[in-house]
Amino acid sequence: MVLADAVYSASNQDPFARDFGLRDQMRRAAVSISSNIAEGFERNSKQEFIRFLTIAKGSAGELRSQLYLAHRQRYLTDDSFNALYAQVFDVSRKISRFVEYLRNDTTEPPPS
Repeated sequence: MVLADAVYSASNQDPFARDFGLRDQMRRAAVSISSNIAEGFERNSKQEFIRFLTIAKGSAGELRSQLYLAHRQRYLTDDSFNALYAQVFDVSRKISRFVEYLRNDTTEPPPS
């Protein structure tokens, strides 16, 4: 959610705010990360949770690519790009580690 907030803030600035396509696509990718984590958690299945976590990680990769484009278009300063990139990279790394943990965890979840 913190990452999505940061993407929304950065994309509210002109001229970025006027590039509706890229702005909206980046916002959707950022929101997709936390939404897929939440949806996977609610599935009450470790395998489903892992599946949605990998979708969230894919959205993080999509957002990284879009950040590069926004930076190349000069919608983001170097500092803004670096800060957002570090955030999305950190989120992606944490998702990967969590997926690895879940795949190696042999405990059974409690019945729902």
